Amino acid sequence: MSTKPITMGQIPDLKDQPNSKSVTHWVTKTKAFRFTIPIVVGGILATGVAAIYTLKYAQQRPTELSPSPSLPPPAIKSVTALGRLEPAGEVIQVSAPSSLEGARVQEILVNEGDWVRANQVIAVLDNRDRLQSDLDIAQKQVKIAQANLNKVKAGAKPGTINAQTAKIGRLGVESQGEKDARQTNINSLETQLIETQKAEDAKIQAQEKSIESKQAAIESQKAIMTAQVTSVNRLKEELDNAEEDFERYPKLAADGTISESEFKRRSLGVKTARGLYEEAQANLSQAQANLSQARANLSQEEAKLIEIQANKTQTLATLREKRTEAKVNRKKTEDVFQGQIKEEEATLEEIKEVRPVDVQQAEAEVERALAGVQKAQTDLKSLAYVDAKEAGQILKINKRPGAIVEQGKPIVEMGKTDQMIAIAEVYESDISKVRIGQRVTINSEGKAFSGELHGNVREIGLKIGKKDSLSTDPAADVDSRVVEVKIRLRPEDNKRVAGLTFSKVIVEIFL
Repeated sequence: MSTKPITMGQIPDLKDQPNSKSVTHWVTKTKAFRFTIPIVVGGILATGVAAIYTLKYAQQRPTELSPSPSLPPPAIKSVTALGRLEPAGEVIQVSAPSSLEGARVQEILVNEGDWVRANQVIAVLDNRDRLQSDLDIAQKQVKIAQANLNKVKAGAKPGTINAQTAKIGRLGVESQGEKDARQTNINSLETQLIETQKAEDAKIQAQEKSIESKQAAIESQKAIMTAQVTSVNRLKEELDNAEEDFERYPKLAADGTISESEFKRRSLGVKTARGLYEEAQANLSQAQANLSQARANLSQEEAKLIEIQANKTQTLATLREKRTEAKVNRKKTEDVFQGQIKEEEATLEEIKEVRPVDVQQAEAEVERALAGVQKAQTDLKSLAYVDAKEAGQILKINKRPGAIVEQGKPIVEMGKTDQMIAIAEVYESDISKVRIGQRVTINSEGKAFSGELHGNVREIGLKIGKKDSLSTDPAADVDSRVVEVKIRLRPEDNKRVAGLTFSKVIVEIFL
């Protein structure tokens, strides 16, 4: 079989494809050798599904082989694209509020595959017990506020008024008793001050008398000492005269002028005079010592007087300070009791009167408590429970009990699998051929379901993006620019693929 020449980058027509023997010859001889090897290897390794997609893609994109000038290009009857199955309205990601990031899942109330109603609770978080406790407390606060309102409206009871009056009387009695006790203490301090002053004055007087006595003793000792000094001087003079007179008696005795007995008598007179003189000196020394002792005693008594006077001053100052403090405390106590009595009297007036402003305040407290209950209920519902915003089927559970709630990571994924759609990623170059309502056939790329699905184009996307559904073709361009086209399946086909969310499919749109 002969083959037509093929230029670089051209795809051979199906009818012109060589057999296995001629393929080797075509590959080795053509200048497009290095570009066609990946295509040939990919074709050998591709599955049957990929082969179907390749054939259909070849149909919608005519080859660029050098056509015969006399033959027109074949008409394009369909557009083929890769795609995926999704529930109508896309896959819904059910998450906890972002403010609860870090909380933990306490309980999951659904299983994968379960159908849930709109607003049905799907999961419970670990803050439920705390929020339930907050709600219980708020409800009790409502009861307290309502009871207080009823109490205000009912007015004061006679027993309450009597009790308040008795309380005021009791405070008056306590005030007078405390006042009397304080005054008694003041009187006692004043009496003690007077008595202490008298006692200290008596001590000072006694000490002054003792000083006077010591001074008299000193004067007496001075007189004695003066007499002793006179006696010593006189005896010294007598001793000097006796000794001077006795100096000539030894010679007289030696000459025989005087007798021996006279000499001895004269000698005894000198000794006697010396003895009297020495005795007088001893008495003078004693008198001087007595005078010094008397003066020391006087100094001690004077120091003691100074100490007594200092003690008197300190003691009296302390007593006066205590008296002043007692008077201040009495005044403070009187002021405290008077303040308490006035406060209780004002309370009594309030008890007797039911004012509209009190009723309004109590009603406002009830309203605030009710608002607290409403907030606690809202917090419990929105922060402790995760519910489905609309009906659908649970496709996947991402968080299990004990898992941490993370922002952007859903707890469960769900969708309306009873209304499945196919989303085809049509190349930008082919989107102009697609129209709403065109007939579509769908095949599974991975044999997830057998046979074909049928439907119609329901919606054509308005923006161009990168390819999302990857083909098994290793030579496929993943950066191709595509437009998403949504296809409504026939009701009988919905049940077949209800459990195949995100399954890859090959879509053929008939033009």
